[in-house]
Formats: sequence, C-alpha cells, structure tokens
Amino acid sequence: MKPTIPYFQFRDFPAGSEAAVQAALVEAVASKHYIMGKDLLAFEEEFACYLGATAAVGVGNGYDALVLALRGVGIGAGDEVVLPVHTFIATINAVLQVGARPVLVEPDKKTYNITAATAANAITAKTKAILPVHLYGQVCEMEPLLQLAKDHNLKIIEDAAQAHGATYKGQRAGTFGHVSAFSFYPTKNLGALGDAGAVVTNDTAVANFVQKYRNYGEVQKYQSEMIGVNSRLDELQAAVLRVKLQYLDSLNAERQRLAAVYLQELENMPDLMLPVTAPGCSHVYHIFNVRTKQRDALQQQLREQGIHTAVHYPVPVHLQPAYSLLGYSAGDFPVAEELARTNLSLPLFPGLQPDEQERVVEAIKCFYR
Repeated sequence: MKPTIPYFQFRDFPAGSEAAVQAALVEAVASKHYIMGKDLLAFEEEFACYLGATAAVGVGNGYDALVLALRGVGIGAGDEVVLPVHTFIATINAVLQVGARPVLVEPDKKTYNITAATAANAITAKTKAILPVHLYGQVCEMEPLLQLAKDHNLKIIEDAAQAHGATYKGQRAGTFGHVSAFSFYPTKNLGALGDAGAVVTNDTAVANFVQKYRNYGEVQKYQSEMIGVNSRLDELQAAVLRVKLQYLDSLNAERQRLAAVYLQELENMPDLMLPVTAPGCSHVYHIFNVRTKQRDALQQQLREQGIHTAVHYPVPVHLQPAYSLLGYSAGDFPVAEELARTNLSLPLFPGLQPDEQERVVEAIKCFYR
C-alpha cells in the first residue's frame, strides 16, 4: 500500500532548520525571561525591517492582531468596514469584536481577492475602513484600493495572515495600509510553534497604542493609561520566529517552485481552474487552490488513493448561522457561494517530495481521463 500524502506536514526544510529552531528554544528557556524579553524586541525589529515597515508589535495571535489593528486606527461602534465575504471567520469576527459592522463584498472571480471595483459599491457615509485580505498568499491589487480609500478618506487595514513575504509591485504585503495584521499560526508561511501574531504599521502613534493596549494598557508596570488586554507574543515563540524568519524567502521560493509544477502539469485539464496571479502581484502559495464543478468527486478519489486535500472555505461567511444578524441570504454573493462549492486545496508545503507531488498530479490526470 502506498504511503499517505498529507495535505500539510511539518518537515525539516531547509535541512537543519528544525535543529536551529530547537537550539533557539533551549537558549530562550535558559534565559529565564519569558515575557517581553530580548527575543521579542529583536523579532519585532527584524520583522519590521524584513517587511520595510516602521514598526511591528508582537501579540498573542493573528485574531488579536486584527482586533488591535482596528482599534489602533480608531474603528469602533457605529463604523462600517468593507471586507471580502470569502475569507476565514477571524476577519469578520475582529470587526464585530470592536463593535463595528462588517459590510461584505464579493471577491474577484479569478484571484478571489477583494478589489477596488468590488469594494466601491459598498461604501456609505458610515464606512470608515476597507479591510483587504491577501488570500491564499497573493497580495491584493493595492494601488486602486489605496486610491479608493484616499478618495473617501478611509483607513486601510490589511489582513496579511496568509501572505508573509508576498509583494505587490515590489512592496511587501502588510506595508500598504495604515496598519496590518499577521498571524504566525504554525502552518503559516512564517509559523510559530503555537499561536502568535503581530501588528505592523508605519504610524508611530498606532504602534505606541498597540504596544500599550496589548499589555493591559500600561505605559510601564502599574501605570495604566487605558483599559487594555493581555495579548503578548511570548519569548519562546519570538525566538522560534527569529530563526524561521531567516528561512522565509527560501520557504516561499520552494512553495513557488512546487506551485509552478502544478501549474505546468495541470494546465488544460477540463473543468479545472488553476490559481491566477494578477499583474504586479506575487503569490507565495500559502494555499494552492483549484476549482472544479466535480470537487467532491475529485476529493473522494484522491482520498481513496491516500492523498489528503482541504476545502477553503466550505460555507461562506454570510451563510454561517453566527452571522445571520448581518441580514444576508443565500444568493447575495453568487461568486463566493460558487467558490464554496467548487474549490479544493492541493498538498503544497516545503519538503513535499517530487514523487509525492507526481502522485498527486497523476491522480488528478487519471480522474479527468
């Protein structure tokens, strides 16, 4: 029986990176300083430098990063925030968490990202921000979105949780808007060994706010300037991320190499839509997502051959019971609803072996013969 091919698996890629992470953990433990220590400060500086941003502030997870980013630019009760309906629930939850109203819009039919064209019709007198999600690892086409925001005096808050290192016209995701949010969930292109996140900004005032707000609102111990929360990126995760950041470009390059194999081998398959990268955008393939009307049948056949896949996302946000308060109904977002019915994510992760990827390709080709 052939071995199972996982959808995702942690492997030692590049070789030796796992040992480097373990060594960093041992050193961090030996320091006996586990909260707000030197590794956190160093990672914040290194990550901001890598992105080309003024400041990065480490927080507990990607969801908190979104909430603190929204609060940092003043989004709150009564405000409307325009965001894509095709996204993970964390994006919409964060908007609701700060008391604002999410206004959902369709994604682009080819890139699955929000665009200025899809966002423009949703802007009202109550709109205070646009929240583009750089989905699957591809940066949104930011110039038109930035112009739209400028025309209407809106904030741009980037959800860059899936796009570490991706670029638009040479500029890295997370540096276009007023503020951005990153997740370092373990399976991300830059992943910690648990929950972790960061808020990134070029606005010193926003950075100062988030630095205080994540730590109970204290400017220093026992001196509270605001009512904050406890959402600090701990030293162990910061130590891990410092090491992994050094490998990020190599990891992304490997994802792009694997994606190129899929794109070449699976082109011209009937009823199989491959990822499309927009002009000026780079794609770091956090997820390699294809579409087919025969999604369930294809997924089942792959499963029978020991090949694991995933679906992102099987139920659109507007049809989830939790968000019925927003008043949307089936049919309101036909593009997103079709994506939910037809999308399938193929195995793609650093360390995926050539024979494993060949098995995936051949199984898909066999399905369509």
